Amino acid sequence: MKVLFVCTQNLLRSPTAEALYRGRPGLEVRSAGIAPDARVPVTEELLQWAEIVFVMEERHRQYLPRHFFSAFGGAKRIICLDVPDIYPYMDSELVLVLTEKLRPYLGEPGLEP
Repeated sequence: MKVLFVCTQNLLRSPTAEALYRGRPGLEVRSAGIAPDARVPVTEELLQWAEIVFVMEERHRQYLPRHFFSAFGGAKRIICLDVPDIYPYMDSELVLVLTEKLRPYLGEPGLEP
């Protein structure tokens, strides 16, 4: 399964999720941000590549179909994890929150927290 994690700047939350699930068998994972100056900005190509998109905030979920309408041709899943932008990269609490929220969809992470 091709999984895209999205946050604002692609510096903290989505790269942490990507790092956690990078080693998970059966998953291809990438991350991006919605801000124009994000480390890796969201693109039409990334969204078309992904089979499922996890966003960290509701505003990210609303942004994507509005700005990349053609990438969502119908049934692309966007799941909001409701993870606030308060954690440093790979923070132990962030790892715990992401693992708990992603486990029902993706199983255990490939990287041990």
